[in-house]
Amino acid sequence: MISLPGGARLLPWSTAEGKPCYVIGDGTGYVSRVADNVECVQLGMASELLDHAADMLGDGKATPVQLRYLAARLAEALRDAHRIAESRGARLSAVTPPSDGA
Repeated sequence: MISLPGGARLLPWSTAEGKPCYVIGDGTGYVSRVADNVECVQLGMASELLDHAADMLGDGKATPVQLRYLAARLAEALRDAHRIAESRGARLSAVTPPSDGA
């Protein structure tokens, strides 16, 4: 998991060079709300893609080109979901004290 200093939030998009973007704040600002919306869209698209993948994999007529395209889109969706999980996990660990095992 990524450790973010000072309440920084990993955003669900990158720079043109592929570097991560962050926002610092309390989570109520404009950029945080846009990020929440983007994450919601990304997770919704991933869910729809999983349904499409199930249909396509059950179809014996899917071509190798179609399956490669599907695999590429699934990889993108998994990358987005992983980034969202990292961002949310870092924010949770920032507000939740570690358990002492009791």
